[in-house]
Amino acid sequence: MAKLAAAAVPDAFDEAAAGYDLLVGANPDYHRELRRSATALRVPGDGAGLRLLDLGCGTGASTAALLAVAPRAEIVAVDASRGMLERARRKSWPANVSFVHARAEDLAVHGPFDGVFAAYLVRNLPDPDPVLTAVRGLLKPGARFVAHEYSVRDSWAATALWTAVCWSVIIPSGAAVTRSAKLYTYLWRSVLDFDGAGALRDRLRRNGFVLVRTLPAAGWQRGVVHTFVGEA
Repeated sequence: MAKLAAAAVPDAFDEAAAGYDLLVGANPDYHRELRRSATALRVPGDGAGLRLLDLGCGTGASTAALLAVAPRAEIVAVDASRGMLERARRKSWPANVSFVHARAEDLAVHGPFDGVFAAYLVRNLPDPDPVLTAVRGLLKPGARFVAHEYSVRDSWAATALWTAVCWSVIIPSGAAVTRSAKLYTYLWRSVLDFDGAGALRDRLRRNGFVLVRTLPAAGWQRGVVHTFVGEA
């Protein structure tokens, strides 16, 4: 199959948006692990008076995770895919949640923020470094950036598990629901090609983050999905 370039990923998400929630909802750990990562922002209290950025919000699953841990914070949710944002906006949200259509490379938002959450975003960026540097500049001193992301390169066992799950479940299911395997074969390849956990921690440090660390996922995703935390 033809390889999907990273720059074309937003358009591929447009095509897959209609079936996206159905597919991720079939993963029993998906929403729970997003909430677990969102708690790593360490938002005090209920978030009242704070601003949070959800970068790469998709259909709003990560936005809902942020809302669960900070129900009174102002949440600005950004995504490059119009199709995914349309799905997100159709859902019921409180007045403190807003959505912005923009690529992460061309952010049309202004800081400072008290936390930035990026679920499954960094791997999809054609060049992550300028975006991470920009995110660092949007954070208040001491505020956290949390990336919820696949990373298997450091583990042969995680690599084998990821490939098995993709070809037995994710790619066939994605093709059945969306009538195209393009996005899901890209997902498989992109995870294999992406930074190992150690390399991503180093990348965060190079772009100005401190106290960088990794927290593991639970369940079957342990070793495949990680929570990366860095502070401004």
